[in-house]
Amino acid sequence: MSTQAFDIIVVGGGIVGAASAYKLQLRYPDRSIALLEKEKGLADHQTGNNSGVIHSGIYYKPGSYKARNCVEGRRELVEFAKKYNIKHDVCGKLIVAVDQDEAGRLDGIYQRGLQNDIEDMRIVNADEMREIEPFVTGIKGIHVGCTGIIDFRGVTNTLGNLLEGLNSRSKVFRETEVTALEDDGDLKKIHTSKGLFTAKKVVFCGGLQSDRLAKMDGIRTTSKIVGFRGDYYDLTEKGHHKVKHLIYPVPNPAFPFLGVHFTRMTDGSIECGPNAVFTFKREGYGKTDFSLRDTVDALSFGGTWKLFFKHTKFGIDEYRRAFSKALFLRTLQRLVPSLEADDLKPGRAGVRAMALGPDGEIIDDFKIEYNKNSIHVLNAPSPAATACLAIGTEVTNMAEAWFGEF
Repeated sequence: MSTQAFDIIVVGGGIVGAASAYKLQLRYPDRSIALLEKEKGLADHQTGNNSGVIHSGIYYKPGSYKARNCVEGRRELVEFAKKYNIKHDVCGKLIVAVDQDEAGRLDGIYQRGLQNDIEDMRIVNADEMREIEPFVTGIKGIHVGCTGIIDFRGVTNTLGNLLEGLNSRSKVFRETEVTALEDDGDLKKIHTSKGLFTAKKVVFCGGLQSDRLAKMDGIRTTSKIVGFRGDYYDLTEKGHHKVKHLIYPVPNPAFPFLGVHFTRMTDGSIECGPNAVFTFKREGYGKTDFSLRDTVDALSFGGTWKLFFKHTKFGIDEYRRAFSKALFLRTLQRLVPSLEADDLKPGRAGVRAMALGPDGEIIDDFKIEYNKNSIHVLNAPSPAATACLAIGTEVTNMAEAWFGEF
């Protein structure tokens, strides 16, 4: 099998990898770029199995990569979707406080939104919330008008098509899994399931496999990717009318997730979820999926156990809810009390790559490692899909600074 040579190779066909390849091509129009994806399609893991929300940026620490990239990326993403006719709807969402403690935290979220320059955002009372979402019960809320929904698979495939259209020598390779890496002078040799590739520079956006790709490239990192599965229910035809747009709880700062919420998808269906449970297989979407390699990898890492011990009650509650429709329903009823068991039917699942440090702390922002002729995006947490185009620009700037002229 012949060797295929490119100027730049991006490994990982999720939305961050596709956006990075696209932005690199815009910056370097004469360079040949390959995007390598191990699955049959782009966006087959985190990108294609998330909640499909265009996040506003309201939750994130002011000045952080997440806050800046989310706000800038959201605006760019919406314009991109309009330009390329990608299914989306900036429909707005409600963040709902159901008691006084949550109402107090809601004020802090609103102030953070102001600091992050979130547009179209206002505090609403109980009556105003019911005008927006008639079946919601709460004492106070934030209506965030700039939040929306989008087809992230559609975005990713469009980015891949644009990459190939910008330069006839650039190409997207599917079903091309990286199996080994080696340096050969100034070139990087990438051994794959479809033969050998070489490149002058490589950018890795491996998502759920990012730490393994870094290790393969000789990078010693102290962090570890641990997978958390999120299960969804869908509203049945009977319950569909009870949710019009997006409804979120006030997040508990003690826990690393936003909580189960309601999302009207681009096809009109309503999803409820996700929960968050440790998964015994990084790319496992079934409740009983298991990989010995992934399990040993996660449970032999001290940071995993420290995370478990820190959030023991939360973890147990999430597991119980994963196997109990009644418990899942009870959580949803905090926001929409009139929901009944036959308003719900089992839906899909997604897996989130959570980067953990050895102390069990979640690495909650962008994490990059560099090698001689490669860059590794080890962590691009939610809202990475919303922020993909801004992250692509950030990666391109990093590449320009690290690689110099090439």
